[in-house]
Order: sequence, then C-alpha cells, then structure tokens
Amino acid sequence: MDQLATVRLNLQNSIALKQRLLADEEMISLVSKISDVIIECYRNKGKVFFCGNGGSAADAQHLSAELSGRYYYDRPPLFAEALHVNTSYITAVANDYSYDEIYSRWITAIGQENDVLVALSTSGNSTNVVKAIEQANTNGMITVGFTGKTGGKMGAICDYLLAVPDTDTPRIQECHMIMGHTICEIVEARLFPR
Repeated sequence: MDQLATVRLNLQNSIALKQRLLADEEMISLVSKISDVIIECYRNKGKVFFCGNGGSAADAQHLSAELSGRYYYDRPPLFAEALHVNTSYITAVANDYSYDEIYSRWITAIGQENDVLVALSTSGNSTNVVKAIEQANTNGMITVGFTGKTGGKMGAICDYLLAVPDTDTPRIQECHMIMGHTICEIVEARLFPR
C-alpha cells in the first residue's frame, strides 16, 4: 500500500469508528454519566486521577491537564493528576517493588473515598492499571475504565467502562481522546458556567 492510500485508509477507519460511536446511544449516555460522576466528585472537594501506559499515559496526562489547567476558557483549576508524572517515584517503585505496583502503591497513599480514577488501557489488561483499579476500589474511589472492545480484565472491576468497540490501538486511543475531551468540556461548562 502506498503512503497516500495509508493516509486515506486511516482517515476512513477513524471516521467509521466514530460514526459507530455516534450511533451508540448507550455510549453517548455513558459519557454523560461519567461527566456527572466527575462533576459530583469535584463538588464534594474530591480529586480525579488518571493512569495508563505509553500512549495511554500520554492521553492520561493530556486529559488531566485539560481539567487542572483549562479547556475552553479561563476558570479556577480543578485537581487532576496523571499518576506517572513523578519519574523519581515511578522508577523507585518499579526498581524496589515491581512495575506492576507503580500506580496501586500511589493510589494507596493518595486516593480517598469518592475520588475518581480514570484508567486507560486499550487491551484492558495492563497489570499495573488493573492493580490501580483494584486499589482504588479498596479505597472507596469511583473507577472509570477507557478500553478497547472487550474491556479485558478491567471490564469486571470498573464502576464505569467506556469500551470502544474496536481492536485497533491507534483508533481506540483517538476515540478515548474525543470522549475524554468531551467529558472535560462538559465538566468545565457545568462547574463554571459562563
């Protein structure tokens, strides 16, 4: 396949998947419900944490910045943090314990009842992310999973699961971002109406 064909195919596949999401009323309602959960968390002085690996870590950091900084307009900051941003902590725990423990150990220390953990994994099976969800559940946090089609191990342990109905990692991550951005927009508009 030549390069131009690759560009067209990726755009076509991305559009087709987003059209499937647009037609899925349960998915639309789920995004609205997750927005409500995060709004309620903030109204109760809670915090929102994000975690993931690789591209999902980048998405976690991106979405936390949209909430803690601003999305569309100036307003007070919201507490949102991606759990991987402290590299000294991450490398120490990975070295002294295990990479599988990097998020769960941090959630043990900082996660409070009714805080929200948004966990991103296209497979739904990343061990460190699964362990973070398990610890968040133990702490009484609300858990939201962003995954691909099957939900993987995360499917059975998240309070809310946004499972993009596909198996192609880049296309799933694109949908995670559009849904994540939409949640940020709703949260900002509801908490800080103009």
